[in-house]
Amino acid sequence: MNKSTIWSILGVIVAIVIAWFLVNILFSVLAFVFKLLIVAVVAAVVYFALRALFSRDREV
Repeated sequence: MNKSTIWSILGVIVAIVIAWFLVNILFSVLAFVFKLLIVAVVAAVVYFALRALFSRDREV
C-alpha cells in the first residue's frame, strides 16, 4: 500500500463523514420547514373557522 492509496482512503472516509453531517443538517432544515408549513396551514384554518364562528354570533 503506497502513500497515495492511504490518502485516498482517508479522503473517502472524511468525505463520507462530512456528507453524513451535511445530509443530517439538510434533513433537519427540511423537517423544520415542513413543520412550519403545516403550522401555517392549520393556523389559517383555525383563524378562518374562529372568524366565521364569531361573525355568525354577531348577526343573530
